[in-house]
Amino acid sequence: MTGSFVTDIPRSALLLGLAGVIPFAWGALTLLWEPAAVWGQANLGPRFIGPYVQLFYGSVILSFMSGVLWGFATRASGAQATTGYALSVIPALWAFFMTGGGPVSAGTNLIFGFLGLLLLDWQFWRWGLAPAWWLRLRGVLTALVVICLAVGVFL
Repeated sequence: MTGSFVTDIPRSALLLGLAGVIPFAWGALTLLWEPAAVWGQANLGPRFIGPYVQLFYGSVILSFMSGVLWGFATRASGAQATTGYALSVIPALWAFFMTGGGPVSAGTNLIFGFLGLLLLDWQFWRWGLAPAWWLRLRGVLTALVVICLAVGVFL
């Protein structure tokens, strides 16, 4: 590792990854600060505030990350590729089956989904299928997402 923790991550990946946290942060903000919720309700609609934006977007992102992991699995062969493909569908299936039942249980299940995704990221990284910087990026993004989702679950 030649640079610092963040500078080894390609700038575009870091910026786009951080931009991907915005809907989670916005949802948390609208839960914590009523003027943001009122503005969001009036200008964006109820689906784009509070837990609703977090839960819908979280399901989309877990599904997207399944595709990313599938792409990593294409770099493997044999039994490792088969295992990689099988593991890669878990985040999308988790989102599909585990995000019902109300905002607290769905938010809790998304937190577990993103933490589980980080374990899958680690495995693909350990196999050498993900870029060297991948786990640093995913660790930062996962921490931010879990903190934002925790606002809706615990507050």
